[in-house]
Formats: sequence, C-alpha cells, structure tokens
Amino acid sequence: MSGLMDLLHHVSEDVLLRILSSFTAATGLNAIIVDRDGRTLLPANSEKDCTFCRIIKGDPVGCNKCRGSYARAGLQAAQFGEPYIFRCHAGLVAFAAPIVIEGTLLGSIICGQVLMWEPEDFFWEEISEMTAGLNVKQGELIKAAGELEVLSGRKVQAAADLLFVVANHVMQSSNVAVQQRKEIARRQAQLNDEIRQRKELEQKLAEVEGRIYGHSLLQKEKELMAAVRLGDKENAMNLLNWLVSDLVEKFVAKPRVFKVRILELMVTISRAAAEAGADPDKLLDLNYRYLDEFSRNERVDELSNWIFKALDSIMEIIYGNVNLKHLEVIERATEFIRKNYDRNLSLNDIAQACFISPYHLSHIFKEQLNCTIMEYLTRVRMEEAKKMLSNPRFTIIDIAEKIGYNDPGYFCRVFKKKEGITPSAYKKQLM
Repeated sequence: MSGLMDLLHHVSEDVLLRILSSFTAATGLNAIIVDRDGRTLLPANSEKDCTFCRIIKGDPVGCNKCRGSYARAGLQAAQFGEPYIFRCHAGLVAFAAPIVIEGTLLGSIICGQVLMWEPEDFFWEEISEMTAGLNVKQGELIKAAGELEVLSGRKVQAAADLLFVVANHVMQSSNVAVQQRKEIARRQAQLNDEIRQRKELEQKLAEVEGRIYGHSLLQKEKELMAAVRLGDKENAMNLLNWLVSDLVEKFVAKPRVFKVRILELMVTISRAAAEAGADPDKLLDLNYRYLDEFSRNERVDELSNWIFKALDSIMEIIYGNVNLKHLEVIERATEFIRKNYDRNLSLNDIAQACFISPYHLSHIFKEQLNCTIMEYLTRVRMEEAKKMLSNPRFTIIDIAEKIGYNDPGYFCRVFKKKEGITPSAYKKQLM
C-alpha cells in the first residue's frame, strides 16, 4: 500500500483514474498503474483485464510472473527514458511508461495486452510452452488469445508514445516539458549549424584539391551500392539525391555529359541490385523499359526524375517478393540491424527488438529473403567495414571493434570469405 501512498502524495487518485479512463477511451486499450515491484495500484480491481490476463492472473504463479514482467518493463522504461515495448511472460505484447518523480521510480503505467501479427500455428505452440507451468486450461487460454486485438507495429508505437506522454503529464508540469523541448531545439540547431559548417569546409577543400572531390564522389557511389544491396531504400534515396544534386550543379549547362553520368548511375544501381539477389528476369525487363524511356529524355529535370523512379522500381524488385504480411517484421529487423551492427548482436536480441520469437524471425527471413538473419548482419558489417577501410586513420583492429567483432583475426577471415580478399589488401587497393 505504501507504493500507492507515495504516488498519491504527488497526484490525486481521481486524476490518475481519469487519465487511465481517458487513455482507454481514446485507444480502446486497457491501462493500469503498477508500483516498482509490478503490483497493481490502480484500478483496484481487475475487471477491465482481458480474458487472457484474468486466466493467467487466476493462478498464483502466473500472477507473480505478471508482476515480474511489469517490474522489469518499468525499470527498462525508466533507464531508457522512453516507452518500453515488451513481450510478457505469457507471450503477449504490452508496453510501459515510467512514473519518475524527483529522480525516484514510483511505478509505471502498463498498457496491453495485444498481438502485433495475425497468429499462426507456431504462435499457439509458443503460448502453450510459455504457460506450461501454470495451472490453467490451455484450451480456454488459446481461445482468449484469439480474441485479442491485432495492432500494427505503427499503432503499437503510437499507443506507446501516447502512454509516455500520459506518464509525463503525471511526472512534471507543462513548464518543464516546454523547457525540455526548447533545450532539444537548441541542441538540434547547434547540430545543424555544425553540419552546415562541415559541409562548407568540405566544399572549400574540394575546390582546392579536385582529388578530394573525386574521392568523395566515389565514396558516395560505393555507399549507394551498399544501401541498395542492403535494401535500405531511405538511405539509398538520400545518397542518390546527393549524387544527382552534385551532377546538376556541375553539368546543368552540359546536358549530354549529364545524361551519360546519369546512365552510369543506373548501371551502378542495377549491378548492386543483382548482387542483392534481385530476380534477373525482372531486373532485365525493368532495365529494358527504363532505357527505352531514357533514350527519349534530354532535359536535366526529366533525367533526374527518371533515375529516382528507376531506383524506386529496382528497390521494389529486390524485396518485391516479400509477403506483405511479413514486410513489417523484415523492415523492423533490418532497420534494427543497420542501427546496432556494432553491438555483439544475437538472434535473440534482434527477435526481441521485433517482438517475435527467434524461430519465427529466422523462418520469415529464410523464406522471404533467402538468407539467414545472421547472414544479413554479416552483410551489413562488411559494407560498413569497406567504408572504414577507405579511411587511413582506422586500423584493422579499430574497424573490427567498431563493427561488432571482438577478434580482429575472425573479422579478417569473414571479410576474406565474403569479399575474396583480406582487409589489408582491400585497403591497399584504395590507397
């Protein structure tokens, strides 16, 4: 009871109950407030729990496990300072927002439980395995799970963000929130100014020494190929925008030269798509159709638009065969890998970030992309290694560490196996 009293010392019970009620009315999702040990504080009864949760909590062991899940989620949310989306001990998705007042974690707002994908046969087996030690009727539990709402990853993230906003309302006044936003804006402005100054410096250096510009251009083209090979459409589009803008600036008065350079970019992109495993027949057909259109374009603006449409179509071919039902899982997994390749990632780490079992994630990757999740991780690391090998200030040991390998020797063996050459030899070729 002390947990509730600590909380009510700062916020009235009526306000808290009204917040929970408004959140549920707005989202259709149940929300509760728990203390730091995971015990439910508000509402006092469990009438609003879904049938699945009532069955689980009806068993003392299950109830204790629920508390453990809530306590760990609240602690994680407090440590990260953001909403924490997690799978509970029974296999369902929920999310937590911390209530931290004067630097002390008093509890959390927990929302859920939901599903993020339409359940398949393996999911029911997984639910049965995760609840095997509880004194519950599996048939009733499976039926209750089937009645749960299925939310897209975007809706889950939006609900989690809203929950975090609600928790912030409990934690601090609007004045503090405004000050935080001003500080973020100030830091962002400083960052933007720093980026602008660096770009200006790069431009001045490039004007002094043409070789520097050539190296930068070549590096951008290599990064574009890497982004295409990894299926990173957003990054590929940004890199292409940089390259085309550069060509427009330099050859706007020379449309014939501009046209040749655009065609060279198309060849580069097509080669990267082939290396990524794009269907050769579809790629050949697309190239034929786009080259026919290319021959009829002469103006710089037409050619610029043409190359962007071509890249968009090629990226669709690379992942065009992916089942739409699994597309969100694959996008979430690949994005997580591209942002965390420098960590010592395991299949479990990646699966947890996608709120899916390791078995299911491996199955989807192999079936849809014809490669394992760890093979994709290696591909990302090798692309990043090649970028760093072009920078003389990085040693092989530095690079190995920065892309997630503790053993430089193992990194060298993997690099040679994938690229057909040692990192040192590759580095010498670039000098």
